[in-house]
Amino acid sequence: MNKIRDESLTFVTNNRADFNSLYAKEPHHAGLVVVIPNVTPSRQRDLFRAALTHIGRRDLTNTILEVNLAGASVVCREYLYPDQRGK
Repeated sequence: MNKIRDESLTFVTNNRADFNSLYAKEPHHAGLVVVIPNVTPSRQRDLFRAALTHIGRRDLTNTILEVNLAGASVVCREYLYPDQRGK
């Protein structure tokens, strides 16, 4: 987490539980992309390409992007994390 924070990196993982808890401790971060399903490396690359298309030129600061499958379709869900709207 130190390298991610120090270099303002947007991190990509399929380890949602561990990284959600790490990012919950960060008041500011450059974003997290979570590929949810446990699929083959080839399918992971497909999901990551879909995430990149979804992101485009968007700023992911303090955002988590979850990439999942719904049948044969890729679904991207984006939300603030930690949610600071009420602060």
